[in-house]
Amino acid sequence: MTRLSGITPSGPVHVGNYLGAIRRWAREGDPADLYFVSDLHAMTTPYHPQKLRGRTRELLAILIAAGIEPDTVFVQSDLLPQLGPLTWVLECACAFGEAARMTQFKEKSADRSHEGTPVRVGLFTYPVLMAADILLQGADEVPVGDDQAQHVELARVLARRFNGTYGEAFVVPRAVTPPAAARVRDLADATRKMDKSASDSAGVLFALDEPDLLRRKVKRAVTDSLARLEYRPDEQPGLANLLEILGACLDKSPREVVAGFSSYGEVKDAVAEAVIEELRPIRERTLELLADPTELDRIRAVGGARATGRGSHRLTTVLRLAGVA
Repeated sequence: MTRLSGITPSGPVHVGNYLGAIRRWAREGDPADLYFVSDLHAMTTPYHPQKLRGRTRELLAILIAAGIEPDTVFVQSDLLPQLGPLTWVLECACAFGEAARMTQFKEKSADRSHEGTPVRVGLFTYPVLMAADILLQGADEVPVGDDQAQHVELARVLARRFNGTYGEAFVVPRAVTPPAAARVRDLADATRKMDKSASDSAGVLFALDEPDLLRRKVKRAVTDSLARLEYRPDEQPGLANLLEILGACLDKSPREVVAGFSSYGEVKDAVAEAVIEELRPIRERTLELLADPTELDRIRAVGGARATGRGSHRLTTVLRLAGVA
């Protein structure tokens, strides 16, 4: 059984990305699982080409540094010669109404943070590209959160439609809910998620931040004036966020780790040290890989070749059945 997971280089990786997904992939991944850097998805909203290129390499290095098997990792754009024609075939099988119903398109196209910037067609059609990502690799399962489940359902619809109309070519994937992850919030505002593309990074703990910077950010974390050391997410979201981060780093529950502290300052000190030690080997190995571009390019080429090989026969079959090969 093949599971496929992707992560978009829309910004630098933060501790929430690492604790919530990357570390779990490294610990629990099966040899048949696949992981990819979805750099094409980052093009659906305004971006800088040089930053995208750099973040893609950085994210690839972080995945490898975290302990994910290198030959299970690839970069999405390295499969463009396959994804291009497959996406077109799937777009021709997708109804306008099906694409228009995608919730993420509605939300992002209504976002006024880029006032005056036209909504890109790629934002409208990228769920079909995501379907191509999934179907090209023959993924059986796609672990996703609620915000992406609708896209996996579209992939299922398109796979069944193509198979029923032209002939069997695709595995029909299913969405699965990954294990509950740490709910990491912005340290400056615990009402919002920690976001790698946030405009203000004061409350975001990036995986490659220097230890001193991580420590300063944690010490400035917003808590409250109640001075009660309890895990109460609704009443004390800032403190609860710190306890959740600490618990995730120590593989304990937030309620377990709160015992023994006598002040918010002690909690912050413990969180800072736990995050620094959790990220230290990842940061060091990532920087080593980024300093050795030849080795990183070699790893990338191997993963890309393996992913291309997996999809080659399927694409050939699809194009033949569709009447264009």
